[in-house]
Amino acid sequence: MGTSLATRVPYIIGIAGSVAVGKSTFSRVLRACLARWEDHPRVDLVTTDGFLHPNRILEERGLMKRKGFPESYDQRRLIRFLADVKAGEPSVSAPVYSHLHYDIVPNAAQQVDRPHILIVEGLNVLQSPANTGGDASRVFVSDFFDFSIYIDATEQTIEHWYVERFLRLRETVFQNESSYFHRYAELTEAEAVETARRIWEEINLLNLRENIRPTRDRAHLILQKGEEHLVERVRLQRI
Repeated sequence: MGTSLATRVPYIIGIAGSVAVGKSTFSRVLRACLARWEDHPRVDLVTTDGFLHPNRILEERGLMKRKGFPESYDQRRLIRFLADVKAGEPSVSAPVYSHLHYDIVPNAAQQVDRPHILIVEGLNVLQSPANTGGDASRVFVSDFFDFSIYIDATEQTIEHWYVERFLRLRETVFQNESSYFHRYAELTEAEAVETARRIWEEINLLNLRENIRPTRDRAHLILQKGEEHLVERVRLQRI
């Protein structure tokens, strides 16, 4: 860590996995642990939610029900952000996403200023030409990673966590009249469970099967979680 600010190349860690599998919690804990190293490295955390296209663009393109799928992201802006960070540019801006409003926050930005380590968390961060059927010469988010982690669990377990989270939000965040999902606040528990399972099956499970899980074996480290969110199996790929 003795390299000067002018030449330091940030070490970038990618965190991938399904909706509701616990990526955000894992990323925050990892950040806190890394920041406690003896030389106190600067560790930043960015989620790819901020690089989703704004709702107005998704609506224009008929992609609101594909939010979180690869085509719903501003990939060009995300690649440019990572390239600037990797190049050691000072104060690189990342857009900010509001889960309350379910949209990008206008004129808001997170500044990333030459960290020692950058953690990038998102659903589809391990995409590659093999997963997309695209041009092998194209640059992907995963090309910037020095190390990557995939958080895994069975489909049934993740669905259970997703429904549990939906029920918690129904009693908390959804009660806020400003919430994009305020319409779900008055659902009965049975209605909320049915709604959550429908959203899971029609959107999140589809994304998991089509786009997210096929990238799992590209990760350097795969953490398999059990029903209690405890890691039951660790698989480290040969680097």
